[in-house]
Amino acid sequence: MTPSQAGPTAPSADGRAELRQSAWSAWVSLLAGSGTLVCCALPALLVTLGAGAALSGLVTAVPQIVWLSEHKGVVFGGAAVLMLAAGVLQWRNRHAPCPLDPRLRAACMRTRRWSLGVYLVSLGLLAVGAAFAFVMPALMTGTSD
Repeated sequence: MTPSQAGPTAPSADGRAELRQSAWSAWVSLLAGSGTLVCCALPALLVTLGAGAALSGLVTAVPQIVWLSEHKGVVFGGAAVLMLAAGVLQWRNRHAPCPLDPRLRAACMRTRRWSLGVYLVSLGLLAVGAAFAFVMPALMTGTSD
């Protein structure tokens, strides 16, 4: 590779940078997806199960949950942006080179599979959170009329 080809999108020689980037993007997306659950799905689940007192105690212990619920549009918008960025990184690094050493190559491929799995779980968490934050309230207000 010539110096003119090197840059932020140029692949590294051994593929380790791309692998680390893919793993980090998966964990960041998991954090974003989990944040949406704390915002909206957990309080809704506790109320649905009749654990309003537990929710009250949780809000007393962690009052930031109220802020997250009040600003759920921002929370979900930020989570969606992070998920989109993580998805782009996953897609871009799907064919990144792995080391030639068989043990390192196996570890590389295992990390790549785990990273994809974590990303897909994160998408599921985001979907569940969105359902509790936006779909369920719309359904409940629609049936009370």
